[in-house]
Amino acid sequence: MTAVLVFLDNPGATLARSERELLSLASTLGDVSAALAEVPGQAFLDGVGSYGVQEYYRPEDASVADVLVAGKAAFLAEAVRASAADVVLLGNSYEAKEIAARAGIRLEAGVITDVVGLDADLTATKADFAGSYTVTCRVTTDIAILTVKPNSVEAAEAGLPSSPREILLPVEVPRAAARVTGRADKPVSGRPGLAEARVIVAGGRGVEGNFAPLEDLADALGGAVGASRAATDAGWIEHSAQIGQTGKTVSPQLYISVGISGAVQQRAGMQTSQVIVAVNKDADSPVFEIADFGIVGDLFSVLPQATEEIRKRGL
Repeated sequence: MTAVLVFLDNPGATLARSERELLSLASTLGDVSAALAEVPGQAFLDGVGSYGVQEYYRPEDASVADVLVAGKAAFLAEAVRASAADVVLLGNSYEAKEIAARAGIRLEAGVITDVVGLDADLTATKADFAGSYTVTCRVTTDIAILTVKPNSVEAAEAGLPSSPREILLPVEVPRAAARVTGRADKPVSGRPGLAEARVIVAGGRGVEGNFAPLEDLADALGGAVGASRAATDAGWIEHSAQIGQTGKTVSPQLYISVGISGAVQQRAGMQTSQVIVAVNKDADSPVFEIADFGIVGDLFSVLPQATEEIRKRGL
């Protein structure tokens, strides 16, 4: 039977939706084990075990996580060897993709990134060129390493909490020119993270520095707030909210573009969204070329009406 290893980076208090999706996908492929580069809490471990994982791997040397991706890639390669995994699944963040690439070199394994679908024979579906093309591909090496976009798989219901067995692995920590010297928790907003949000309301230059209507709409829909580079560079919102070629790549079920022109750099980060709604007062804005639904109008009039109607209907 196929052996599948799921790499779960930066474990939180509990399993995030994207992590549940990875574990759910892994369970459809074969026997699942997990690799955790950092020390997890008990609630997180119970969550991992609730998806049928009976054992997880962790590095003996905690400094693995302090040498950026190089240490984690070295650990992941050791975990693949120890578990005799045929398939390795990771998230799709920039860090995860670099870890996958480095581990692939160590293992002489094929790597496919930006996966949005995976068949039982490991034929992967992915979006290329900012979502302009959908391609299918398959790793031809003995080990397949795949990074999977959030919201590409429906997370299965968890079973009963169960703590998997820990296996400590000796890892030769690479010498590094840069090390992590400190960490600070991001302030909790109460909204989902951009990477795993099912709904995103994103604003650009057209919001003129006022994200309040977007935040109200996002909260009504249980979504996250994103932004274009123009909005983050102007200091209207933190840079971690940036979506696009030089920001985050997202693929939510619903993406609401507000006051964003829709230049190719922005499209690169959101074009694979399942449904795109655009609100812009310029009828000739390029964003309408990719939008499923478009509204030509003043966002400060359109958004409050939408928010009021959504709350009225209890959606």
